[in-house]
Amino acid sequence: TPIDKNPGALYPDFISWHGGKMSQTISLFWKKIASFVAWALLPLAAGLLVAALIPQPVIGLIYLNDPIDPYSAESMIRQIEYARKHPEVRGVVLVLSSPGGTVADTESVYLELLKLRETKPVVASVNQMAASGAYYLAVGADYIITRPTSSVGNVGVIGYLPPAPGLYEYTISTGPYKLFGYPRDHYIRQTEMVKQGFAMAIEAGRGERLKVDMETVLTGQLWLGSEAVRMGIVDQVGNQSDAEEKAAELARVRNFTTLDLSTVSGYEMPQFEFYGLSPEGVQLQTPAEAGIYLLFIPPLPGAEQ
Repeated sequence: TPIDKNPGALYPDFISWHGGKMSQTISLFWKKIASFVAWALLPLAAGLLVAALIPQPVIGLIYLNDPIDPYSAESMIRQIEYARKHPEVRGVVLVLSSPGGTVADTESVYLELLKLRETKPVVASVNQMAASGAYYLAVGADYIITRPTSSVGNVGVIGYLPPAPGLYEYTISTGPYKLFGYPRDHYIRQTEMVKQGFAMAIEAGRGERLKVDMETVLTGQLWLGSEAVRMGIVDQVGNQSDAEEKAAELARVRNFTTLDLSTVSGYEMPQFEFYGLSPEGVQLQTPAEAGIYLLFIPPLPGAEQ
């Protein structure tokens, strides 16, 4: 008997039953695949959603490119307050290119840095210079990074004595020191007290990392960054990007972004002439007002050493 090569013609019900069964099997298979993929992607989708809701970690940047005066100090304090109050800011880098400045304003910023360090790491990055009061701020950080040829140090105090008490034809005062606040010898003692306070801040900030005695530090010398590392005055040679990475490491965050905190602190710094002018209108290297300063004053060209 010849074999029929078209079984569908002889067994239509059989073929139809097997075809339907095959279709159901394939459909059930793809449903299981879809269910598996959905369950597998669910944690991923949830993770992406959570990541979208949690802000990216921020390393805040505070720049000091001028002398420390009442206005630059207020600007830095506002930025420190912003960093302290906003949880997305996980650490701060203080970027320094400054010769220092007034004593009271330097101390105000230093104390605010210590408060910030209670909750968030602070790293100082010396770009061009951290002299005198600027170095005072640097020792308020957890870690100091400097470029190899940056200028670091100049620890000490400089002041301008008030005039000796005298008689002024058109000025009336109720005491010999009413015009100036204190006698000249008291002014000298105040200068020494400020120097000792500076030394205490260095001892507190550097601790056992300082490899030279305090007498050497207090000579007022400026050191190159690479030399300052060897002396323990700073911690490491590097650039601003290294300081940002160090702040992130101390804060234990990754995939961070940076933010210039002056753009969000809400403070607009007014114009202020820190340095005085000569009678010819040329800017001097000395402050416009008499007082006690944590300030580096570079020698004039051709001046005697």
